[in-house]
Amino acid sequence: MKTVLSRRHFLHTTAAASLGLATLGRSRARAASPNGKLRVLSVGVWGIGNLDRGQVASHPEVEIAGLCDVDSNNLAQGAAQFPQAFTCRDYREAFAKHADKFDAVIVSVPDHSHAPILLTAMAHNKHVYGQKPLVHQLEELAMVERALKAKPQLVTQLGNQRMANAGRRAGVEILRQGQLGKAIEAYVWTIAPDYGDAYFNHDRVLKEAAVPANLDWNLWLGPCQQMPFYEQLAPVKWRSWWDFGTNALGDWGCHLLDVIFFSYDELLSPVSVKTDCAAPSSKYFHTNPCKSTVVYQVGSDKFSTKTFPIHYYDSSQEPTAEQLRIPEPVKDRMRTAVVCEGGTMIMDCDGSMKIWRDGKAIAGMRMPGLPEFPPLNHWHAWVDNCLGKKTELRTPFKDAVRMTEATLLAVKASRFPGQELLWDKSKLAFTNSPEATNTIVKRQYRDGFAPPPVG
Repeated sequence: MKTVLSRRHFLHTTAAASLGLATLGRSRARAASPNGKLRVLSVGVWGIGNLDRGQVASHPEVEIAGLCDVDSNNLAQGAAQFPQAFTCRDYREAFAKHADKFDAVIVSVPDHSHAPILLTAMAHNKHVYGQKPLVHQLEELAMVERALKAKPQLVTQLGNQRMANAGRRAGVEILRQGQLGKAIEAYVWTIAPDYGDAYFNHDRVLKEAAVPANLDWNLWLGPCQQMPFYEQLAPVKWRSWWDFGTNALGDWGCHLLDVIFFSYDELLSPVSVKTDCAAPSSKYFHTNPCKSTVVYQVGSDKFSTKTFPIHYYDSSQEPTAEQLRIPEPVKDRMRTAVVCEGGTMIMDCDGSMKIWRDGKAIAGMRMPGLPEFPPLNHWHAWVDNCLGKKTELRTPFKDAVRMTEATLLAVKASRFPGQELLWDKSKLAFTNSPEATNTIVKRQYRDGFAPPPVG
């Protein structure tokens, strides 16, 4: 039966959740249950949620304590795997009624609901594993930073599993050691959304339909305003929709920008963004192809000038060999390139890397001075840290905030194609465009689904 919260029921569960917040706010996060295992709530049960939960559950010290999904079919499949777990359709109910049954939360839902759920988890002193991009709105980054400051005991991890690959970790070491000299600029590109149509609504179809019986549409919309159900939106093609996804740039940002931000701590917040596209993103849909440049001010001898630009392309667009300062074009699908005075690093999304110097390329793993990179299980590292076992963690939310900020700026600026927007994160404003500030920084949350304040 479709579950729709009545106002009375919502007020009851919200009051219970608030009481839980007041109580938990005075205590530290519980590391694990009395039996020593980390008890985990999985929000978003199928798709990437199934992968995340399966990997986390494969850790011998994990118990899947709860399952939450707005789709009853997904919930039934998850319950068949973990019959001992409690189930619910509404994440708010999980925290209001079952908060004492879990210590950590996996958030694997569409982009628009990331912030409300993960911030609710942090407000309840729960460790969080959150899918990428970290949040959907620029304002939500500031919310997460306040939560991190208020809850330093919590272990957080972004769904950035490729950063565990030895090649990507080696790339960070090479750049941090300055083996290629001062950094000039970076280029990042992805084939997305050109591959297939499994995740993207290429036709920009607006066709109303009846809500499937298995889907609670009210809960799926979450913080977004009420609207009809459309074909080619839920359950998986929401990435192309402005209110729900972040298109190709958002989908791939953390997987391609991560090496840059782990290598250069000085890249704190951009000062400008300019996205070029044939037409602006519409009321309903993102646009592509896009080429975006996000610029940082830097004051370090690691950089060749006082600014460092990151160029981010989608739709199979690629930089030229001249831009990369190499003798021949790079014909690959997903790449990160850092151009330095002493050479250029080019890396694919899974960590295969070449270093170009003086017109010649070598395998990046042959660079001198690299340490050993033992195998690292991205999901198990989060569990270990939740349990107090300090291991290498890629990518905690403090790093995810910087990656996501660059990503979201590139995405949101597609509403103002060809315009250089000057960004001031401290004010959450584009200082040269009140219109951009008023339209692409924050959303109007629907009653009952706003992220809770934390800290």
